[in-house]
This record gives sequence, structure tokens and C-alpha cells, in this order.
Amino acid sequence: MKMIRPILVLVAVVALISPLFAQPDRWTVSTRKKIIVDVMISGGTVVTMDKDRRVLEDGAVAILGDEILEVGKRADLLRSYTPRRVINAARKVVIPGLINTHTHIPMVLFRGISDDLDLNDWLTKYIFPAEAKNVDEAFVRAGTRLGLAEMIRGGTTTYCDMYYFEDAIAEETKRAGVRGVLGETVIDFPAPDNKTWDAMMSYTDRFLGRWKNDPLIVAAIAPHAPYTVSTAHLAAARTLSDSHNSPIVIHVAETRKEVDDITEQKGATPMAYLDRIGFLNERVIAAHTVFLTDAEIDLMKRKGVGSAHCPQSNMKLASGTARIPFMLLKDIDVGLGTDGAASNNDLNMWEEMDSAAKLHKLISGDPKVANAEQMFEMATIRGARALDLDKITGSIEVGKRADITIVDFDSLHQTPFYNVYSHLVYATKASDVSSVIINGRIVMLNRRLLTLDENAIKKDANLYREKIIKSLRN
Repeated sequence: MKMIRPILVLVAVVALISPLFAQPDRWTVSTRKKIIVDVMISGGTVVTMDKDRRVLEDGAVAILGDEILEVGKRADLLRSYTPRRVINAARKVVIPGLINTHTHIPMVLFRGISDDLDLNDWLTKYIFPAEAKNVDEAFVRAGTRLGLAEMIRGGTTTYCDMYYFEDAIAEETKRAGVRGVLGETVIDFPAPDNKTWDAMMSYTDRFLGRWKNDPLIVAAIAPHAPYTVSTAHLAAARTLSDSHNSPIVIHVAETRKEVDDITEQKGATPMAYLDRIGFLNERVIAAHTVFLTDAEIDLMKRKGVGSAHCPQSNMKLASGTARIPFMLLKDIDVGLGTDGAASNNDLNMWEEMDSAAKLHKLISGDPKVANAEQMFEMATIRGARALDLDKITGSIEVGKRADITIVDFDSLHQTPFYNVYSHLVYATKASDVSSVIINGRIVMLNRRLLTLDENAIKKDANLYREKIIKSLRN
């Protein structure tokens, strides 16, 4: 009996520990120390917009610093990570932050001062005079804050701008925690911030130098359009862009009148003219591009030119309809833009997606073109390509910046839920956005703005309303 008891004990010990050696994966998982992350978005449907277009039900996103550390199933990420903060996304959809590829952000303060006009009358009789009487740095800052608040509330995390006092716009944008490709406008007549071409170029040179390598701000030069900037000055703008390796933002082929005038004056259509003078390259972001020939679209593809499609503004001004189905067929880097709120009259990317899809079905007579997934792609990863930012944003992928929007899918107009792209493009409203993260920083949580004072912004905007009304009477 004395010999049997030790043997029984030994057998029992071996029985207990043998499964651990037989299953090394379980041993590793059970003893592995979890990685601490700053934020975990937990649950909900994650629409990644990666190359495989993965859509993960009950997914999760782990964020460390400004980067996405991992994307996957919620249960898997909870086993691997300990988050300092959890954002519950149950019954919500987690998407890449929306990208507005063309706007004039301070023009929110001119929202509704003149409507129902063609572009030339709207600009020359109302907007240019109103800008001359009202636009200064304080105006630009107040308008930028208002526009930023509106965009964050609508789930936009990146925008491309073209206006004056762009250095001040950059400061307000960075303070709010928003990503921006911000173009200082240069033009062949006195502008609100600089009265001569030399002054404009000196200002822009300093602006480009100041924001180089900033994590949020990409500074750009923005020659207004081929019809407002001379050939020599367009060449100078391209040279300055080359010296800083900076983007160029420009309006191109927005109206039939522009195309006719440039063709008569320069002997070529606008995009072809820009190519002839050596202006085009992969850093050019061309807004509108409504009236393009097949050859010009092929030219954009060869040169890597990005494009911003602004359907609502183009419809409101009756400017025309860009050839988006053909551009998508050619795989052009084209995104969606709101244009300025003076010609739209908001900065709502959800409306742009919905409008673009329906506009191109109507114009083409084909309900299959401009489908929901393509329009959502234009508002996210293809828009990032247009701005040459697709290596860091536009999709929810490991190693990219954490630019993420969380959308409530529990509202009446989202019920019942069948197809995620259909709901995002045809049913979602800006008011459905619940939380927004940009560069790893939470800028809105449960519909509460964290980096901007909404009440102060609205108060300032209404004070400018009184000033603008008085200026228009004089």
C-alpha cells in the first residue's frame, strides 16, 4: 500500500498538466499579457473600405496613439487588448471618416445671401462684392469654426479647402483636431488678404513652409481657375508647388462658358491647356471637372490628377453634370465635395452621396450606374486617393491614422436594416453620426463636440449676419 499511493499521486499530476503541453496555443493565449491600447471601438458593423472591402459584423477597432493597431472581430480583440477607453458601437456602423474633397469653408457665413443664379452672376454681382466688404482674418476664423463644427457633426474627418487667410484656417483646423488639405488662393486681382500677385506668392511661400510635415495640415497653393489666373502666374504657382512638394488646388472646366472662353483664348479646352503649359501632375486636385472630353479624362489618368465632384453645387448653379460613370470606368481618383455653403447650402457629405447616385442614374438613364458602394467609396477611400492621402486615411486598416466615424443605425429611417452600403448612401442623415475620431483623438462623443464651443460659434456667426446684411445695403 505504501508504494501504490505515490504512484497514484504521480498519475494524477501528469493527468492534470498533460493537456497544457498537448495544446501549446491554449497555454500561450491564457498566459499572454494583453496589450494596452488607448481606445477600442467595440461592437457594431465595421465597414473597412480596405482592398477586400471587408465588412465585419460584431467587429472592433483597436487604436494606439494616432494609429489603427488592429481591426477584427470583437471577441478576438478583447482577448488581445486592454483598452483605456471603450466606445460601445453596438447597433451602430463604424466607417472611415468622410472626406470632403472641395470646399471654401469660411463661406458658411454667406450661406443663403444669394441663390438661384448662374455661376458668373452669382460670383460677380454678389459673392465677390460681399467678400470685398466683409472678409478679413476675424471673419475667416469665425466661418472656419462654424464650418468645422458642421463637418464634424456630419462625420467628415478630412476636407480640402480653397480660400483666403488660409494660415488662419489652418490654425483653427488644427485646434479643432480636423485633417485638412488647405489651399491659399492666388488670383489675378486684389484678394481680401493680399492685394498684389507678389504679396500672394510671398504669403503662400511662408504658409507652405510653416505647415510642412504637420500631422494634420497639408498646406497647398490654390490658383483660382484658368480664367482668373494668367499662364505666367499658373506656371509660377506650379514652380512654388514644386519647391515645397505641395498640392495644387484649382477649379477646372466647371461651366460651359469657362470651356468656351478658354478654348477661344488659349486654343485648347481647360484641362488640355493646363497640360500644354506643363501645369498638371499627381499633386493637382481639380475641382468640378464638369465638361471634360474623353481625351482629357485619359490625360487625368496618365498624369494622376485628382478630381472633386460637387453634384449639389453644380445642380444648384445649373453648371452641368460631370461624367462620373465614365471617370469611374477609367479609375480616375475622384472624390465628392460640397463646394462652399454659399452655393450648396451646407457641408453635408451624406447629401452629396445620395445626390450623386441619383443624379447620374437620371442623366444616364441607367439605374445601375453610380451604385451605393461606388458613391460611398468616393466619399472615403477614392476621395483619399484624390487628395493623395490614401496611404494614411480613407479606410479602416492597420497602420493608417485613426480617422473614424460612428453612425447610429437604430433610428426609424434606418429600420429595418438589410444592406449597409444602401443604408449609408440612401438613408443615413448627418444627424445619425454619434461619434468622430480624427488622428486618434475623439472630437465628438455621443453627439457632444469636444474640441469646439458650439454656442459661442453660433453667437459669432449671427453677429456676422448683421454685419453682412448692412454691407449689402451700402
